[in-house]
Amino acid sequence: MNIEELRNHCLSFKGTKEGFPFDNKTIVFSVKGKMFCLTDIEDFEQINLKCDPEKAIVLRERYVDVIPGYHMNKKHWNSIKTNGKIPVELIKEWIHDSYKLVVAGLSKKVQKELDEEV
Repeated sequence: MNIEELRNHCLSFKGTKEGFPFDNKTIVFSVKGKMFCLTDIEDFEQINLKCDPEKAIVLRERYVDVIPGYHMNKKHWNSIKTNGKIPVELIKEWIHDSYKLVVAGLSKKVQKELDEEV
């Protein structure tokens, strides 16, 4: 996966915005102000994704290229190496899972607003 594939995939989800809230090299993809994916655009070696805590452990045990979230809450975030052996389609699936997990944590009102967006 390259940075453009990541960007295009993340921005394909309803309500997603991109920004640089931390510095000028860490791009963050968020939905309604809540992060679901971030990466370093200068050193695109891994992406951080939100993950169900139980699934996060399973993925770390199954894949050597999945590690506890770098600079993140290790219980809720995984870092996935972008130049490893994980197929792009699987990474895209995990990005979508991260997005859905964040959306599920939004208020019902905000979720309804998302559903109504075109």
